[in-house]
Amino acid sequence: MYWVIIFLFPTISSTCSISPPTVNLNGTLLEGSDAVPGQEFFGGIPYAETPIGELRFRLPVPKTWVGVKKFDATEFSLSCLQPPPIPSSEDCLTLNVIRPAGISVGDKLLPVLVWVHGGAFVAEGSSLFNASGIVTQSVSRGTPIIFVSFNYRLGPLGFPPGQEAADTGILNLGLRDLMVAFEWVHDNIEAFGGDPRKVTTFGISAGAALIADLYLNPKIENFVRAFSFQSGFPSLAPIINASHGQRNWDNFVQAIPECRSTFANLTLGCLRTVDSGSLVNAITVATGEADDLIPWVPTLDGPGGIIPDLPSKLLNEGHFAHLPFIAGDVLDEGTAFVPSTTNSTQTITDGLTPYFAQTSVADPVLTATFDRMLQLYPDIPALGSPYNTGNETFGLSSQFKRSASLFGDIFFIAQRRALSQIAVTQGIKSFGYSFTDPPPPNEFPVFWGVPHATDANYFFGTLPSLNASVAAIHLAEQMIDYWLSFTTSLDPNDGKGSKRAHWPEYTSQDQVLIQLNSANTTVIPDNFRKTQITFLNSQADVLHH
Repeated sequence: MYWVIIFLFPTISSTCSISPPTVNLNGTLLEGSDAVPGQEFFGGIPYAETPIGELRFRLPVPKTWVGVKKFDATEFSLSCLQPPPIPSSEDCLTLNVIRPAGISVGDKLLPVLVWVHGGAFVAEGSSLFNASGIVTQSVSRGTPIIFVSFNYRLGPLGFPPGQEAADTGILNLGLRDLMVAFEWVHDNIEAFGGDPRKVTTFGISAGAALIADLYLNPKIENFVRAFSFQSGFPSLAPIINASHGQRNWDNFVQAIPECRSTFANLTLGCLRTVDSGSLVNAITVATGEADDLIPWVPTLDGPGGIIPDLPSKLLNEGHFAHLPFIAGDVLDEGTAFVPSTTNSTQTITDGLTPYFAQTSVADPVLTATFDRMLQLYPDIPALGSPYNTGNETFGLSSQFKRSASLFGDIFFIAQRRALSQIAVTQGIKSFGYSFTDPPPPNEFPVFWGVPHATDANYFFGTLPSLNASVAAIHLAEQMIDYWLSFTTSLDPNDGKGSKRAHWPEYTSQDQVLIQLNSANTTVIPDNFRKTQITFLNSQADVLHH
């Protein structure tokens, strides 16, 4: 079973004026859309060859445009192949550019903000996120930017696990797609008026985890100058070797009738011949059968790979891009991932074990770690998540709040704090936040509190449709100003746009976060649950952080 919070956003209309905007890209004329007043949109631009046939389950091949004189860039492409309901296709390795209207050759180049979508590594796509409001606000505050988004391969097509994938060098294909996309932006964004030396990338949930994985690869410094990690860090899904996901891969292959009899470790040839419909069905079946909450994930790929070792080891060794970043979480990261039926200590450990156990044999070290975690996270409702709700249990077992607190800290809060504290020792500028604004009424179950990824609504213009308060909409404006300021100046405090609280840098002397809340945006110390989170970070090897 897997849980994905999907936010559906209004997409950009493709209606164009009589003379649509154009960009000359290395001899190819891209025709875009100016349907949104004051903006120009260029969508569905291939950055890599379509990964079908012999290119399926292969490293991405950068797109060649030789002989292409004109390209219709008025529409998003479909999202990459995934289970329903989102329409999807394998012809999906495309990106989109939104820029202020009226940019001419010779104008001052604009900073670039690149969005990487989330979706548990198995769902969603760039077309679901309408960034026109971000671009509009960048212009109105006097710091115009160019916005870029793109798709990448998902599920077993993007994150194939198992020994065969390891032996053939095709682990982490989705991450490889990201790297090719960032290289494309670096090489081509100047044609759209963007500055390739001023690229900032941000993501939420799995999107943040993916760019955090790239942060571990110093090569990314060639293409990006700053990051924003929002509820996603390198071990959002524990980083384990490829064999950990062998059962999921076997289930995927077995769900394709024509490949069932293929010998183990010789399945790729068959899989390259089947149609997309068979793949979608197999992805849906195998994902549903998985013991892991998130079965298709980045994995260790060894020396020379994108993730050559555990993220905690790479960070402690200084093996990462030494670039400034924003890093933060929402208040109740774990609530959306914990089954509401959780009612005992045993169900908590049963839920966590598939993430960390290397084999089906009991591991005394893992057992000892779990025992200590359960001591540090007692069954006391007032201490559990959703936080700040006292002894209320919402008609559920008190073990739900206990489990949600533990889950949120393991997969989110502890990793964010570790990253921020390590960056301080390396002299890297960073800014931390905690998003605590309650969601609009009836958007989520009340026992979710302020759940994972709910802050996405504050960036992509959906709050009015959710009947959000005026105060929440104002907070969204302030948040976009913080991020635009960071994109253009590497500091969220440029004094432009909305009036907002000063956001201090995270330093060794002042380990603080800005609390983003429509009723009380203020600075808070990053020391909550100190004993618990310090223990979790001391167990990085056991937890595959």
